Amino acid sequence: MKSYLNTKNIIIIFIILLTFTNKSNSDEKNITYMQILQNPNDLDLNLKYAQQQGKIGNHKQTISTLERLNMLYPENIEIKLYLLSVLVQTDAPQKAFNIIDDIKLRKDVSTEDLESVAEIEEELKGRAEPKLWNFYADVSTGVIHSNNVNNVSKTRTKLSSDSIVAFDSAKHDRTLSGSLGLTATRSIGEASSFVINLSQTESEQYFETSDDYDTYGLTLAFDTLVGNQSLSPYLMLSKTDYEDDADSFSLITGIGGYFSVGERHSFSYGYSYSDSKGNNNSSDTTANETNSIGHSYIVGHDYIFNNLISTSIGLGYSDSDAKIDAGNDYETYDINFRINFAFPWAYISIGDALSFNDYKKADSTVTSNRIRSDVTNTFDIMLTKSLGDFFPSLDPNRAFFINLSYEKVISEANILNYDYIGDSFSLSFSRSFKLN
Repeated sequence: MKSYLNTKNIIIIFIILLTFTNKSNSDEKNITYMQILQNPNDLDLNLKYAQQQGKIGNHKQTISTLERLNMLYPENIEIKLYLLSVLVQTDAPQKAFNIIDDIKLRKDVSTEDLESVAEIEEELKGRAEPKLWNFYADVSTGVIHSNNVNNVSKTRTKLSSDSIVAFDSAKHDRTLSGSLGLTATRSIGEASSFVINLSQTESEQYFETSDDYDTYGLTLAFDTLVGNQSLSPYLMLSKTDYEDDADSFSLITGIGGYFSVGERHSFSYGYSYSDSKGNNNSSDTTANETNSIGHSYIVGHDYIFNNLISTSIGLGYSDSDAKIDAGNDYETYDINFRINFAFPWAYISIGDALSFNDYKKADSTVTSNRIRSDVTNTFDIMLTKSLGDFFPSLDPNRAFFINLSYEKVISEANILNYDYIGDSFSLSFSRSFKLN
């Protein structure tokens, strides 16, 4: 029997699993769970998170989003096929049969798609009672080439104890990564589901070893509907073993939600609490100085112009309080905008984000007479496409995805250490499997 995982790879791979590294440093704030909550319907933003650290799932939100898109664009066969794939995997046979009947009435459906739909229909008819639990495995691998991996300043100098010294760290490097996730889902009633996920991610840097680590994560999530509000409380635990630095641990808990207004607008919101800790070791005797408690708040708005173009706008605020205040306590104000293009030949997303970071106390190891303040502008463009769209014989079910992205970061600060420009290119491949 074929595996019908078209939409799962596009949506669930990039949302189901999220693992978190916990090096407490403000230059990583553009890779946080807060940003993914700002854009819950943004496929490629979720891809960016998955490429970096992992995944978390929300089946109900996936289905409701696709059902809304199906009503808006009834002629779009791809949306119907994506929705059908998710309904089959989440054991919603009646809804799946309705979509199958709709597809069979369309005149612009390819022979290959009709054959796949017919097989799905036969499988559904032969099924017994829906499974209590569903199990999935997700595999991905990728490479990132960075043109300023250590955020070397524009002048190649930096302040150290109030003196200007050379900033000699390497700039160019590449990182290989791979991840494996196991996910179990269970439907609870008609409007709720429970998700358990275990994940492991390995990263290996080519020249240096600062990004050599293994991350292990556990995620528990519950998706439900209260009135017109889709709510998703969650709990995440992770441990990261660095080759050079002390091991780090994190606990993140919170809740995200969204609701629709009319056929084109949706609004999202969220809050998260984080507790990050680092263990001291012989090579890093000050790791626990960055132990911190964080609070994050976000709001967002998504708008669908037509079957080709959609946009997302997000606002966020976060506050981090560390064990040692100097250079570690800060507040961040975020604003971001994305425009997405659902071309027939690929899905492309373009985004730009600004982060304003205000620190609370001067770091004397850098400079004793100035409190750090900076703004970071992050531009990115991402493309995703299934292998089956190019080579149908190799990927007939469009379950293997190729992802390309480019990111450019410009940081302007009142301390020259944090004045830098960096960009990176990434290529990744992802595949998902239903285990039962």
